Amino acid sequence: MKVSIGSKIKQGPWGGGNLFVINLKNYLLSQGHDVVHTLKDKDIDLILMTEPRRKSESSAFTHFDIKNYLEFINPNAIVVHRINECDERKDTNYVNKYLSNANKIADGTVFVSTWIKDLYKEVGIDLKNSKVILSGSDKKIFNDINGANWDKKSELKIVTHHWGDNWKKGFDTYNILDEIVKNDFYGYDLSFTYIGKIPKNYKFINSNYITPLSGNELADEIKKHHIYVTGSLNEPSGNHHIEGAQCGLPLLYINSGGIPEYCNGYGVMYDIENFKEKLKEIIINYDVYKNAIKTYKNDSQVMSKEYEEFFFSLIKIKHQLIKEREKSTENKIIYFIKKIIFKIRNSS
Repeated sequence: MKVSIGSKIKQGPWGGGNLFVINLKNYLLSQGHDVVHTLKDKDIDLILMTEPRRKSESSAFTHFDIKNYLEFINPNAIVVHRINECDERKDTNYVNKYLSNANKIADGTVFVSTWIKDLYKEVGIDLKNSKVILSGSDKKIFNDINGANWDKKSELKIVTHHWGDNWKKGFDTYNILDEIVKNDFYGYDLSFTYIGKIPKNYKFINSNYITPLSGNELADEIKKHHIYVTGSLNEPSGNHHIEGAQCGLPLLYINSGGIPEYCNGYGVMYDIENFKEKLKEIIINYDVYKNAIKTYKNDSQVMSKEYEEFFFSLIKIKHQLIKEREKSTENKIIYFIKKIIFKIRNSS
């Protein structure tokens, strides 16, 4: 199978979407598949649309490019759209509409959480041939080997990390933590470390700040801590809390977006209003959640295998999907002309 993934791979710290592409590509290559990031090849079996917004730095091609590819180069390719973004995450007002429109080119859709699937269902997106596949990180990097374990006597170290610098990444929560750690918290000595980008003109007063890290360097830093916190609002999936969990840290996670789907059973869920109460709860029950996190199951191998199986399931019914695609073409005359052009081009 030849798969074209519509993202440019970036080196260094670049967010969860970039890591998803790296992990999926490595898995597909390990299974003997071919992976490209353009639409130049005439024999692509499946196109994975990950970022159709042309202005995005990571976008390799858009839904318009895919449409042209299907009409003039290879009408037999299957298109899958991975949806992991929404307006609710950054208070924008165009993303949901844009992605819903782009999704019309897709034969199948992957949502990164049930939360975002339900959100787009309300928008009116077609859920036929759709599937929820939870994200995962690379266990060769993010694991609990040589991780810290809190002894109940020394300082309890809390950590989070984000590539994005939007306030909704959780800074309402991190502000509270920044205030808490300056004094004893119910007799506990706490510290908080933030790794990554921060909003413009924002400054931590009592916390530790580390500029963005990636790979083994990031994993090693996370492992120095005892509890992982995420306050990210309306996050469809996120990678940060997955990496924290895989490093063996119990999770203190906000009740928002798709995050609970990834964290349930592996820590304590909170709302801003009860954050201090829930922080105390996870501290008191640290050993319980430290033991539970050992069974955390979301990793990139599991995720990638699900994508591979979904790809094969669509390719298996390829002829049916292509017929449905032809039926849904808005202007049959224009489509017929383009089909003739395709045949002429490929016969010359």
